[in-house]
Amino acid sequence: MHPETSPQPTATDTGLSEAQADVEARRIIADAYRPTAYRDTTPVPAHGDALPVAQPGRPPMSQGATDASVLMLAGATATTMVGGTAGVLMYLSQFADPIVCGLVFGAPAALVLALARLAHRAKPAPDVHHHYEGPVYQDRRHVHTRTTGVWAKTNNHQ
Repeated sequence: MHPETSPQPTATDTGLSEAQADVEARRIIADAYRPTAYRDTTPVPAHGDALPVAQPGRPPMSQGATDASVLMLAGATATTMVGGTAGVLMYLSQFADPIVCGLVFGAPAALVLALARLAHRAKPAPDVHHHYEGPVYQDRRHVHTRTTGVWAKTNNHQ
């Protein structure tokens, strides 16, 4: 099934002569000191006052998105460190209760998250101005609603 092959005789003089080795060594050293980059000196195309063209692919992020991604990365890093510490603690002390460790290590993170959301939402309400043009009719009726019964009968009285 496999062709029979006979071993080839090995060459005894496979090396280079002294002159060939010297030439090859000089070529290798010269290649090592030759620059590996090429500067293209052709002039770049001129640009003017044309509007930018939307490029395909993912759009650039706004400053708010950049800030949010930094906060997410920082939160993930902090969570990883806290979780790693909790895991090491539970592994090293063979009697650690996972619920207690979860409360001890999770409560500060939850508290910080809650305080951050509270601080974010604790800004003054914006001023609301309504500007109307033309005649305005304000309806100031009060509707009293009473729902009773098993089948939820609703009576609206003005």
